[in-house]
Amino acid sequence: MNDDTRKFFEKLAGVSQEKEEKLDPKLVKAEKAEKIEIEKPKNGEKITEEEFFDEGEGQLAIDVYQTANDIIIEAPVAGVIGDDLDIEITPESVTIRGKREKKERIEKKDYLYQECYWGRFSRSVILPQEINPDHATAAFKSGVLRIVLPRVDRKKSKKVKVKFE
Repeated sequence: MNDDTRKFFEKLAGVSQEKEEKLDPKLVKAEKAEKIEIEKPKNGEKITEEEFFDEGEGQLAIDVYQTANDIIIEAPVAGVIGDDLDIEITPESVTIRGKREKKERIEKKDYLYQECYWGRFSRSVILPQEINPDHATAAFKSGVLRIVLPRVDRKKSKKVKVKFE
């Protein structure tokens, strides 16, 4: 790139080679902060900042596909018991919320790999077509949640016979 072209792009981007500042390594490297205690809103119990952010919500992995009459959502939710799973269905969307609890507490330092998500999770899906929530079904088999959502076909017409009295 020639000098004029470089200067044009620098001017366009609002930067210049001549005005480039060197970064102070002390400012770039973050110092280890002290642990901050945060009060839980419900019971006033103190927890560390790390524990507070560990209590976040995971995102559930899902597959969404269609058949001739239905939209189907499948999600692996192994380790969830019935009372810890909540499904909310509207004509336009589906929200799945739940919680997986680990039976024993394992220290972070003892993990060699930790890829499974334990704790609260949720996932919302905006549906590509309107469905009938009143006829939706959900089943749990072999650790997989399967939700069948019947499509609403607005193109179908229905003949109505008029009663003359």
